[in-house]
Amino acid sequence: MGTEAERTLDGVVTAEEYLHLFLQSRQAMEVADGTLQFYRSKLGRFLPELDPDNAQRQDIEAYLLQFKNPGNRHANYRAIRTFYNWREESFGLPSPMRHMKAPKLPKLILPSRSREEVLVLIDKAHCDRDRAIISLFTESGLRLSELTDINPQDIDWESHTIKVVVKGGRECLAPFGELTERYLKSWLSQYQPDGNIWGLNRWGIVSMLRRLKRETGITCNSHVFRRTFACLLRRAGVDTMTIKELGRWESLEMVERYTRSFDFSDSLKFYKGPLSYDKLR
Repeated sequence: MGTEAERTLDGVVTAEEYLHLFLQSRQAMEVADGTLQFYRSKLGRFLPELDPDNAQRQDIEAYLLQFKNPGNRHANYRAIRTFYNWREESFGLPSPMRHMKAPKLPKLILPSRSREEVLVLIDKAHCDRDRAIISLFTESGLRLSELTDINPQDIDWESHTIKVVVKGGRECLAPFGELTERYLKSWLSQYQPDGNIWGLNRWGIVSMLRRLKRETGITCNSHVFRRTFACLLRRAGVDTMTIKELGRWESLEMVERYTRSFDFSDSLKFYKGPLSYDKLR
């Protein structure tokens, strides 16, 4: 029989068909709804504008130049590159982006929260459920979809880990500490889950965090907490390779992006003069 993509190979594939087939492939990988919308938005504009089967590298570069915002340009580059990688795997057609470099992004220092700010958020939270959510975000670096989908059987109290499904459908473990354990157990003693442990969907969690931001003036969302997780570990002296594994990142480059606020003064706290160690005297 073959896949739908393979069966379509016999005829001309339209831009609309390409988009449909590509989105189907992402759905099969169980990517988040937000990721699907990202691809639908970016490729829904690109594919009808440039014939994907005849577009050359210079055509794609010219297309990207119309986006003046570097972040938007880079986002379009990522979406188009992913599409061409999929097309190459599905149809055996070479990607015109194989040797094309990604647009440069300014090295922005994106916000993370200090330990003290997280404790303020926990203190101002309205119930143990919300305290557990904030603490778990910070101690595990979970993404919003990963945290939302936690069921009781996913929690291993002995190892202090939670089984989660990450991008691409992979199962991974996320760690949590004693503070999260305390709030989780307190919440679960009050609530008997029928589904996820929160009794909230992702938008309920987002609404709770937005309310906390209004009440405290402290920006708090899943992306900020994920950066906070990485930065707090880095400031505690944890190396980037270990942070990568604990945070389930696919590359060290991503960890470096998330810990960009870790600077020289932070590093200096761990410094000892190489000639000052007793064993070197």
